[in-house]
Amino acid sequence: MNKAFAIAAIVLTAAVVTVIGFGGAARGAVREKSGSAQVERGAYLVTIMGCNDCHTPWKMGAAGPEPDMTRMLSGHPEQVGPLAAVTAPEGWTWSATPTNTAFSGPWGVSYTANLTPDRNTGLGIWTEDMFISAIRTGRHMGVSRPINPPMPWPMYRKATDDDLKAVFAYLRTIPPVTNHVPDYQPPAAVTTDAR
Repeated sequence: MNKAFAIAAIVLTAAVVTVIGFGGAARGAVREKSGSAQVERGAYLVTIMGCNDCHTPWKMGAAGPEPDMTRMLSGHPEQVGPLAAVTAPEGWTWSATPTNTAFSGPWGVSYTANLTPDRNTGLGIWTEDMFISAIRTGRHMGVSRPINPPMPWPMYRKATDDDLKAVFAYLRTIPPVTNHVPDYQPPAAVTTDAR
């Protein structure tokens, strides 16, 4: 009787381990795989769409200007602060800061946004719907002020919903950076001539 009970207990334990272990692992792997695939797709899209070109402050490297990946996608550095608008020299349409995060042109002065998941200064409180609406409409948070040049949202709005969801999913995984980006300055603020 004890031997039969011991065998039954072993078989039952093996069955439970199999169902919980492998079944749970399989369910976890599927969830992780779909999440990972979406995040990986988002990382790929952020890379090929050039998001780091403007949303990551640039620094001078050994081979010239390069994105400062310690501040990846954190937008215009608050340490630089708001800038006086400038009129571009003859033959130029707009000008940019050395960090490549602030731009002055006929639209005024625009600053690249903090795309990190920081709750106070980045996309931390944004929903996926707000993000997609912002890209589709060219409006901050999908309903607010216009997203100004040189942000190429008219091109990005042609992305599929799945691609925009992947970008948003990836942005939720990067390290949050607290960085208060200055507010957009309208054209009336143009006071300095760079010529």
